[in-house]
Amino acid sequence: MKRRILVVDDEKNIRSGLSLALEMEGYETFTAEDGQAAWELINKKGIDLVVTDLRMPRMGGNELLSRITSSYPNIPVIILTGHGTVENAVEAMRKGAIDFFTKPVNLDRLTLVVKKTLSAHDLAREHEELKAEVAQLKKRNKFEHIIGKSQKMVDLLETVSQVAPTKASVLITGESGVGKELVADAIHELSTRAKGPFIKVHCAALTSTLLESELFGHEKGSFTGAVAQKRGRFELADGGTIFLDEIGEIDMQTQVKLLRVLQERAFERVGGEATITVDVRIVCATNRDLLAEVQKGTFREDLYYRLNVVNLVVPPLRERKEDIPLLMTSFLAQYTKENDRPIEGFSSGAKRALLSYDWPGNIRELRNSIESAVVLARGTIIELEDLPPQVTSQESSSTLSLSVGITLAEAEKHLIMATLELEGGNKTKAARTLGIGRKTLHRKLQEYHIDEK
Repeated sequence: MKRRILVVDDEKNIRSGLSLALEMEGYETFTAEDGQAAWELINKKGIDLVVTDLRMPRMGGNELLSRITSSYPNIPVIILTGHGTVENAVEAMRKGAIDFFTKPVNLDRLTLVVKKTLSAHDLAREHEELKAEVAQLKKRNKFEHIIGKSQKMVDLLETVSQVAPTKASVLITGESGVGKELVADAIHELSTRAKGPFIKVHCAALTSTLLESELFGHEKGSFTGAVAQKRGRFELADGGTIFLDEIGEIDMQTQVKLLRVLQERAFERVGGEATITVDVRIVCATNRDLLAEVQKGTFREDLYYRLNVVNLVVPPLRERKEDIPLLMTSFLAQYTKENDRPIEGFSSGAKRALLSYDWPGNIRELRNSIESAVVLARGTIIELEDLPPQVTSQESSSTLSLSVGITLAEAEKHLIMATLELEGGNKTKAARTLGIGRKTLHRKLQEYHIDEK
């Protein structure tokens, strides 16, 4: 759909000239001889941008601007003025106009400002739409911190909802940074133990001796430094859930005691003789292939099968790229608020780079990249140069190479096909990126015999 621009001026030649120039740029234009006629059109036609003179009969540009900024704050307004009223135009910008032009108007500069303004508004609107979609997803799925609409994430979250209310042990697997801990959080929050304790242990952060004491507790004097009795994480988790992250890192001795807890729900503190029984659900996570570790003899087979009652595989970000825009929007909202930065969205170049990058660090890397960009951005839009170098280095993969000697029609066909691929087949977004209307895109698809399936 073409963008609609309203030209308002009491001089017919100026109205006609500006209207023709903007139509040649692909816009649909409307004209009005004064502010009153313009206001009536704005209320009927769904105008995207207004170019208006200041001095006109019935209703002048200043009053029209006031009405637009009050009732339609998303419609940008450009002011036209004669040399003698430049001060009035500057005052109009203070009231909300985005720019002003003295007559005679420089058409090249005007069309450039119009294009940039509408592009910025498109980005802002797209960002707001994505924010609304994120909020809707959270409300519908009841997963406050897990964002995703890809089929792999939909399947995962459905399984989480099914498994959470049961007593089964769960093994969460996936690459580093995919969000395994968030899945564990969701399992506890949706379980019948949600009001009980949720204890987390990062196994790789502790030595084998410290890990055993951390999990099962110790008695006073059981080892050097044990100056008092200490309850372990399993005792603290009684009636709730314990989450053992990086379970593949625990040593054989601890594995034996963990197996007993799974089988008997009982253990002794380090250096103690009294048997302690607990009612704890165990959820584990690892980025290792535990079955391969079993085959190597570094992980007990019986423990593996006890832990792996339900296996939830969290997909890497490169396999769920359709979720990246939602994640980008969520992280942008979070970090603009935390850092008090007035950033409204991402430029087309930045978006292309974020979508084309493979994200070996997964969601953790994406989150850090967005936070960095928010801090480093110099304007209200995150540009390509604001992103980390490793992300922008792959931007070249989304460029299009054309051989010299092909016809203009062939070049246009290749560009349309590449843009459709970039936008995942979404014709509305492809048309917006190409700067043409959706009907024009359909016509060109038919003209060049491009498969629309």
